[in-house]
Amino acid sequence: MMKVIVMYSSFAGLGRTRQGRHDGRNTNTTLSVTGCETIEDVTTQTAGLGATIRAFRDRLSPAATGLPPGHARRAVGLRREELAELAGVSVDYIVRLEQGRATTPSAQVTSSLARALQLTSAERDHLFRLARLVPPTDDQISYHIPPGVQRVLARLGDAAVAVFAADWQLIWWNRSWPALLGDPSASPPGLRNFARDTFPVTSDGPRLSHWPVTSLDADATKAAVVSDLRRATGRFPRDRRLAKLIRELADGNKQFADLWTAGTVSAHREDRKIVEHPLVGSVTVDCDVLTDGDAELKIVILTAAPDTEDETKLRLAAVAGVRDPALS
Repeated sequence: MMKVIVMYSSFAGLGRTRQGRHDGRNTNTTLSVTGCETIEDVTTQTAGLGATIRAFRDRLSPAATGLPPGHARRAVGLRREELAELAGVSVDYIVRLEQGRATTPSAQVTSSLARALQLTSAERDHLFRLARLVPPTDDQISYHIPPGVQRVLARLGDAAVAVFAADWQLIWWNRSWPALLGDPSASPPGLRNFARDTFPVTSDGPRLSHWPVTSLDADATKAAVVSDLRRATGRFPRDRRLAKLIRELADGNKQFADLWTAGTVSAHREDRKIVEHPLVGSVTVDCDVLTDGDAELKIVILTAAPDTEDETKLRLAAVAGVRDPALS
């Protein structure tokens, strides 16, 4: 019979541990590091939620997010106010998260932070766990944008660009998008959905554009939206938000209900739209939709034909940066 000898060593600076139970499960085991500081304290300081957000922020350059680099920057990565702008939260809340005074952000805020920080799926899941949240599963619609897609988005220049999830929920937009269509953040997050705009169930009006937009191929666009939602039900059969959206549209909009019942399948991925901009007038733009991978992300790109009056107007709109008159 071979004997196993377990040797114990003591190190200077380490306190004693409590004796474990004889059944192999320790109770309230704590390792003292500096007299009154515990391993849990050290982990919170160096690898907790606040420290992790700071580390992710420090490694991300403004250029990678499409922000101008600025002058005389003291911060290596993003400033707190830049992260707040990208994530759609207040600077004060970012400060409280990083200082450990806020420790339980909502799933929506955590998803927004993950997108703004351009995290990988594994890093996003880690951030969720630090926030004491269950990470999204593969059978749920993802509101995450992979870093590779983020890099492409940052290189699209002056085009007005937005990213929608598989259920046509708006999850990201660049600075040119609100300049052309109005600021989406003025609408409640739950209403920033292109399917809801396309098939309204109330008289409140569109929530994604704050001035009139006319589609030159509206019927094909509507059929494509229904087809996209139908495909999403096959890809994400257990997603409750998607099921709720389809039920509300079918109950409240007859045109959607008819198209849904007909089993519409379409692959329409381009359109031409006329935007009635309040400062520069009518702007005709091409609307192209790219789809990314299994997550069914939809990248919507609005551009004007080169060397035209519409291209000039699009640039003027971007420079003007007009706000929604209702918010002025």
